[in-house]
Amino acid sequence: MTTTEIKSDAPSATSETTATTVRLNFAKAAPKAFRAVIGLDAAAREGLDPTLVELVQIRSSHLNHCAYCLHMHTTDARKAGESEERLHMVAVWREATHFFTEKEQAALALTDAVTRVADGGISDEVYGRAATHFEEPALARLLALIFTINTWNRIALATGKRAGSDER
Repeated sequence: MTTTEIKSDAPSATSETTATTVRLNFAKAAPKAFRAVIGLDAAAREGLDPTLVELVQIRSSHLNHCAYCLHMHTTDARKAGESEERLHMVAVWREATHFFTEKEQAALALTDAVTRVADGGISDEVYGRAATHFEEPALARLLALIFTINTWNRIALATGKRAGSDER
């Protein structure tokens, strides 16, 4: 494994400047696992509105502090025609509900609950709200999408992917 030292301007937990290590190329190191995640991602997206897909991926990336995925998905959303206004509101969607449809709000609430599952699980209310907007197959794909972006976030964070590198 080859490592490269990159100076970080961000303070560490001890308020000191630290070095971040670019760790490994996951796709090369575990090609079968990488292809499996790509397959899950593709299957999850099938039949879902591309705008909704990007909103979910952006929200999860916010919650997971994954700058690499956040940069990638906001860039993709812009290319697909998403407005800057809505992109800025994803982080505070609960305080800016008028920017999002009821269906998008239900998907974002489910994204929050699944991404933060350790903080109290997924309530019947959140699940039920999503179920009113998505038929069962679409709801299953939405859940798979949320699982997948959480996996991608963890891959990017664990392997030291850098925001703006656009390495996919």
